[in-house]
Amino acid sequence: MKITKLTSLASASAAALLLTGVPFATVNAADCPAVTVAKDMGMKGEYPQQFELDEFEKLASCKLTFNGNPDSDDLNGRIHGNPKLPSLSDRLPSEPLIVAPYDAIGSYGGTFDALSNATESGTSDFMAIRHVNLVRYSDDLETIVPNVAQGWEWNDDFTQLTFFLRKGQKWSDGAPFGAADVEFWYENLAIDTNVREKPKDYVLVGGEPMTVDVIDAQTVRFNLPSPKPGLLSHFANHYAQGFQPKHFLGQWHPAVNSNADANAKKLGFENGYAAIAAYYGSSDWMDTATPMLTNSDKLDVLPAHAAPTLESHIVISESTEGRHFVANPYFYMVDTAGNQLPYISEQDELFVSESEVRLLKMMNGEVSFKQQALNLDHAPLLLENQEKSNFTMELKPEVAMPTFAFNVTSEDLEKRKVFGNLKFRQAMSVAMNRDEINEVIFFGTGTPQQYIGFSPTPSFVDEKWTQHFAQFDPKLANQLLDEIGMKDVDGDGMREMPNGQPLVLNLQVATQAISIKQVELVGQHWGAVGINNTVKEVTTDEFRSSMTANQLDVTMYSKGQPLAVILGVSELFIPPYDNYFNQRSAMLWGEYLDSDGASGVKPPAYAYEMIEDISAFQAATAGSTESNRLGKKLVKTMTENLLFIGTVKSVSPVYHSNTLKNFPEYKTASYAYYRSYPYRGPQWYFGK
Repeated sequence: MKITKLTSLASASAAALLLTGVPFATVNAADCPAVTVAKDMGMKGEYPQQFELDEFEKLASCKLTFNGNPDSDDLNGRIHGNPKLPSLSDRLPSEPLIVAPYDAIGSYGGTFDALSNATESGTSDFMAIRHVNLVRYSDDLETIVPNVAQGWEWNDDFTQLTFFLRKGQKWSDGAPFGAADVEFWYENLAIDTNVREKPKDYVLVGGEPMTVDVIDAQTVRFNLPSPKPGLLSHFANHYAQGFQPKHFLGQWHPAVNSNADANAKKLGFENGYAAIAAYYGSSDWMDTATPMLTNSDKLDVLPAHAAPTLESHIVISESTEGRHFVANPYFYMVDTAGNQLPYISEQDELFVSESEVRLLKMMNGEVSFKQQALNLDHAPLLLENQEKSNFTMELKPEVAMPTFAFNVTSEDLEKRKVFGNLKFRQAMSVAMNRDEINEVIFFGTGTPQQYIGFSPTPSFVDEKWTQHFAQFDPKLANQLLDEIGMKDVDGDGMREMPNGQPLVLNLQVATQAISIKQVELVGQHWGAVGINNTVKEVTTDEFRSSMTANQLDVTMYSKGQPLAVILGVSELFIPPYDNYFNQRSAMLWGEYLDSDGASGVKPPAYAYEMIEDISAFQAATAGSTESNRLGKKLVKTMTENLLFIGTVKSVSPVYHSNTLKNFPEYKTASYAYYRSYPYRGPQWYFGK
């Protein structure tokens, strides 16, 4: 009976492969069925679209044999510091992750052409393709599935999260990966103030650090000071990976190696922490510049030009113009025919700061994929050119929406009085004609809405908050501005501040996450009620730097996160209400909290309430009466104070070359689930 079943499955696999044009002999289909999502051959594992090795072999009644990229030796030779490759059996874990491709078993080779704005700017859509973390969201955006970790286990009260790692998994340089690398990331990087001045929100629970225990080589446990069920969700959708190579970075860490500083000085660094910063950076962004860019004078003595990775590809060259990557020869995923992933051998990332030039390259079909910094403004021209240039442009729902925030801690004390007045923020909200924004900017595809923090709107939220002061009412706007003493003193049609000084809002726009046309339109709306303003496009780096330095009158960016993300990351409700890479406001409130009151500006009482409420919300069981009560309160407090003013939630383009195969239909064009991470970039490949 088993023989009959296996023969039948193998025959079906062979037929499927012949239809795709993939040579049958190269994928060992006679051993195991080449299961895909499109043709699952009746094989259903515990998790969608993937299997553990023993699970797959048991379901298929077969023994999987493995094959590697024929160019692996050449690709490995281009990774500085890597030793000569051992056999594939010595590179793969004994427990690899078996991936069912979407449509077909792929073929090896090709170069993926990526397009970003600049170093650390507009890069996350590309980063997400090669990204890995302990777990991930499946493409249903609901199911958390194993990835680097083979499995996990919570204790009863969500104060201990244990991960079970894959036996025999290796870093891209061939060194063993294990629980010690998770502990090293947390104890020696994430909460070490010598590496990061302040621990990030996501590594804390209710503002307090966790501890990490290495149970054995493949088992690691997070001990939480209070319940936080959303911690697992964090590892499933966040760019910051829960592990770093201890064998590599640890050689320069004083807590790990007593010779750390001496080792670093031999390479020309001031001390061990300086060497760590060169490879790991001082932020939590996963593609900070490598020594190839920041320490080019040291390349001849460095043991590696980039830190080892678990990702599908590793960077081998970098400049201010772009970066180049090659496939990780030790990557831990294989397809259902036994082929080691990734299929695509190389990735090339070009930095182009001008949005018009990026658009032209996409129109000409010079790009393999693009999602970030691709605004709806671009859709008409892309749709016109997609057939000629052999690409597809789809419009998918956005989770976040363009949002404006007035600087309630402005360095200009008169502006601070104005921006800090709730009536002013209410006036600016109702002065916006969101219906016009929807028609002009979003081609009628969107829904006018107020910012509430959560997106999409959870069931526990009263819908009235989504329309709180979101109506177009210039009469009310003028009334509110009159009430706070903002009059047109000199008769030029523009209002002065209550003290008689002129007010001109400087609207600096980074088009990575908001259309300049939308900002210009909002500027017209505000001008119509007497609030003078100017609009200027700046680079993303300029915007972030000015925002962080508390120099902007108004910040504007896409904002909003789904419930699943907020359960693990609280920063949307804690001053300055997001991280460096996204939209922030009230910077001096954040400084006051960070300095324990030594500097900055003390936040109002409602800001402290939100801090307490988000901590309690994350500790509660999602969907419980207490969780829903706290969620309602968070939305009420955030929305009625209008720290952030929402506009229109709409759709956003997803662009890909038609030569890119196994490319699925996205459910959302969103950063919320870390862009392409659910859609399994390592199984993409190039066809005709």
